[in-house]
Amino acid sequence: MKKKNVIALALLGFALMACQQTKKDVVAETSHKPAFDVQDCDLTLGGIHFTKMINGADKQVSEMNGIVRFTAPEGTDLFIDPDGGKLTQTSAKVLFTEIDNTKPFTFSARIKPGFTKDGLYNQGNLMVLANDTLWQKFCFEQDERGKHRVVTVRTVGTSDDNNHEVITQDFIYYKISSDTHTIASYYSLDGKEWQMVRLYKNNYPKNLLVGFSSLAPQKGECVSEFSELSKSTDNVSDFRMGE
Repeated sequence: MKKKNVIALALLGFALMACQQTKKDVVAETSHKPAFDVQDCDLTLGGIHFTKMINGADKQVSEMNGIVRFTAPEGTDLFIDPDGGKLTQTSAKVLFTEIDNTKPFTFSARIKPGFTKDGLYNQGNLMVLANDTLWQKFCFEQDERGKHRVVTVRTVGTSDDNNHEVITQDFIYYKISSDTHTIASYYSLDGKEWQMVRLYKNNYPKNLLVGFSSLAPQKGECVSEFSELSKSTDNVSDFRMGE
């Protein structure tokens, strides 16, 4: 009889511990403060309807003759530091269009960032966003040596940072495409021949945002030009070749 009582008390103890842990998990989840808020907007650029934004991005853009000029104020960036938060920045201004991620999609643009002599990390980019801790930036960026290169930043909780090819011309074509199972990023120098930069499993939720931005993390503003913006409900037929 005593043995049964001991077992019963032990089971009760485990149940109480599990309950307390569950409560802690719930508190942790509900206490998460988003790194940034996604706001509503109503803007059509390049024939695409943009309905979401971060940090009032709709005030930073203008369009003339098919070219969208996106002005990034000094100090704007988006990065979640993997090492304690010292480098975390959430001041980026980004415009988004909504995507049904249960269907294929392709989003692309010609990008000419406002590179300057002192504009370290100045960039124009395309972006995929599920929430503040799950997103990807696909950047044409100025590096520490003043070179302009293809860069990707994927964030799953915290951000990674990947430098790719150096580009000698001042503009580039970017494309992000998904068949619902995988999602890939490509660049092109002429809009015809594409190079794959990054491919991974599409674990994003049904409701997804894709968009674009100009960033000026360090010194001075960055005025980037976006043209040939395109959004379609299909995917590239060859994920290695991007065509």
